Amino acid sequence: MIGIVVVSHSRALAEAAVELACEMVDERPPIALAAGAGDGFGTDAAAVAEAITAVDSPDGVLVLLDLGSAVLSAEMALEFVPPDVAERVRLSPAPLVEGLVAAVVTAAAGAPLDAVLEEAGRGLVAKRDHLGEAADPAPAGTAAPPAAPEVVSELPVDTPHGLHARPAARLVGLVRAADAVAAVTNLRTGRGPVDARSLSGLVTLAVRQGDRLRFEASGPGAASLTEAVRALAADAWGDRPPEPAAPAGPEPAGPAGASAPPAAGSGTDVALGPAVVRGGAIDLSGYRPGDPAEERRRSDAAVARALAELAALRRSAAGGPGPAGAVLEAHEALLADPELTDAVTAGIAAGAPAPTAWGDRLAALGAELEAMEDPYLRARAEDVRSVRQRVLAALAGPGTPDEAVPADGPPVVLVLRELDAATAATLDPLRVAGVVTLTGGDTGHGVLVARSRGVPVYHDAGPAAAAVAPGAVVGFDARARRFAVDPDEDTRRSLRELSAARAAEAERVLARAHEPGATADGHPVPVLANVTTPADAGRAVASGAQGCGLLRTEVLFGHLDEAPSVEAQAAAFAGIAEAFAGRPVTVRTWDVGGDKPLPFLPAPTEANPFLGERGLRLMRRAPEVLRDQLAAVCRVARDHPVHVMFPMVSTAEEVAWALERLDEAAAAAGGRPAGMRVGVMVEVPAAALAVRRVAQGLDFVSIGTNDLAQYTMAAERGNTAVSALADARHPAVLDLVARVCADAPEGTHVAVCGDLASDPAAAVLLAGLGVEELSVVPTQVALVKARLRDVTLAGARDLARRALACGSADEVRALLADVAGADRAGR
Repeated sequence: MIGIVVVSHSRALAEAAVELACEMVDERPPIALAAGAGDGFGTDAAAVAEAITAVDSPDGVLVLLDLGSAVLSAEMALEFVPPDVAERVRLSPAPLVEGLVAAVVTAAAGAPLDAVLEEAGRGLVAKRDHLGEAADPAPAGTAAPPAAPEVVSELPVDTPHGLHARPAARLVGLVRAADAVAAVTNLRTGRGPVDARSLSGLVTLAVRQGDRLRFEASGPGAASLTEAVRALAADAWGDRPPEPAAPAGPEPAGPAGASAPPAAGSGTDVALGPAVVRGGAIDLSGYRPGDPAEERRRSDAAVARALAELAALRRSAAGGPGPAGAVLEAHEALLADPELTDAVTAGIAAGAPAPTAWGDRLAALGAELEAMEDPYLRARAEDVRSVRQRVLAALAGPGTPDEAVPADGPPVVLVLRELDAATAATLDPLRVAGVVTLTGGDTGHGVLVARSRGVPVYHDAGPAAAAVAPGAVVGFDARARRFAVDPDEDTRRSLRELSAARAAEAERVLARAHEPGATADGHPVPVLANVTTPADAGRAVASGAQGCGLLRTEVLFGHLDEAPSVEAQAAAFAGIAEAFAGRPVTVRTWDVGGDKPLPFLPAPTEANPFLGERGLRLMRRAPEVLRDQLAAVCRVARDHPVHVMFPMVSTAEEVAWALERLDEAAAAAGGRPAGMRVGVMVEVPAAALAVRRVAQGLDFVSIGTNDLAQYTMAAERGNTAVSALADARHPAVLDLVARVCADAPEGTHVAVCGDLASDPAAAVLLAGLGVEELSVVPTQVALVKARLRDVTLAGARDLARRALACGSADEVRALLADVAGADRAGR
């Protein structure tokens, strides 16, 4: 591997440039600095010669330089080194930062000196191209793309920032290590082909998230190279955030009798540990206000700190541009809102200290949102309160209460008024055994983010949690809704044993996760996954999912300010379909309205949005948005087993209208793709009762138990005052599920994609009611399959009969728990 020398007048500049360049590679080439003169600025020929000698090898040395005298120092240095060393040295005229990045990436891939020199020299090509300036012609000797490619593949790009330098560097490394020639073209823009060994060439393709690349390769290693590049693309081009580390196993009990939970993400839903109580008022007693100019400076500094914290959280948040990232982006946007910042500035100018100006304005905004009729806007008050706490903490300085998770000792249980996404994104599963919230349901942004990080949450604990003192031992079983403060030793032992048992069960079922879903007597019940992002798809496949029964498109694209193009949607769908590797993927069309508005498709202001223009109803006001999505689905369905499903259907007439839009979208490509199945969601009691008419001519229906329960029980699931009523286990809801299974037209497949299917015990009940397919959260796939294997179809049908005879959701829950316990005892 060649060596690289950086010659700069500034030591700090050289070190920063090297640090940036080495971020692009896993293994850095030998690099030496000859930067600064003494304690100041300048270059020294002797130092350059010493650096060249330090990294010299038979492969040669490349020298990159900043300003004019650096060139003179480097030329003089060649007179100080032995002649045979000087012959192996090349001085590059490349721009220092861009050239160094290109050189490090190319050298790390094992390229020879001349190739590294050439690639460094092209460092400004991408910037010139982006700014519309004429670029120099490609240097002589640049490898041309293969004239007759032997292998061609289309690759999705689902990284948040497209094919930027780091993922492009990984691609360069694969290609340069292969015995093949390869080229890449951006199919969205038509740019290319460019040599896949050239980092600067790849950057000129301007690849954004959602684009698709044409990868062409030839040569003896073309096939293996293409497979490696496909795997890189499926892994988000190596740009996926790292999963939080899991502890190796249960830790010994601490002094308070608490013990660590099993490995993060094990799905035990059990926590035990000393309480850390958060969410109290920020301590500003030591704050000493200054004059308006000083308060303005402090305000600006606090906002900068808060924005930096949020940006760091967003970069590390699981899901990337999905729910966690989108919520954190919303927090950043709130802090940058000119209406808010202007009001705060005016308050400071009028003499208010910065904490008062920020605290009062954000408190008022939160109160305005709390008073809204729209449940989505009411829920956004949580985000405003989170931002308020963050800014006030920044103004108060270090040592605020929200930094109180100890670095050692037993893992703790956080007790909070509510859990926002920004806080959830910071949770370390090794230090936080669980979270208890005083208010809020189990579908809030923060709860979902915490669970995705392997941290169990006990929600809506109320006064019992409000009375918890810091340091008191808290234990809970979220699955059974058991919560205890200062539990006795028997209860603590019970929770530890339950956690260990569930962890052992999870380990046992994972061993058979990839077997097909079926009952003990072989009756097939495929278990698929509900997904939102390509990362979800990868986790689902690894968990044994037999496909995707619900792709939530409104979440996949919910971070965009403008409607995604057909091409962008097709690229995203194709990427997810490729991750499922031939397994079926069901795309749900835009499910917008109610609690899920989209920036580019605002829903009308309604007194009760859950009973207004949701899902397919809203699409009738924006048919072009639906047609574009259907066109993207049809495009991908020609190459992959991709199906389509329409949400929020009430009547057969609505289905007919949706099918007309589907045919319009497919007509341009010669009709509906062969094998593409079409279905609707059953979420409304009217659709369940009239499924024979509503589903006539369809391939399948998928029951959304969350909304079906909400509408059946007339209880908004986001309203904590009545959310307990919206329980899909209620016999009235189960009766509707049974009716759908019995009345669906012959040949129409019945599935469930609501949360009820993710409960292993309830999954058996659904199979007994006649449901033919389940789609669950990825983490529950293996557990649901295992529970199905514990019972025969006759046993599941008997359980369903007994559940329908119950008088309440609580009775059904007790029945499921008893049967599941008896089955486990009999194993």
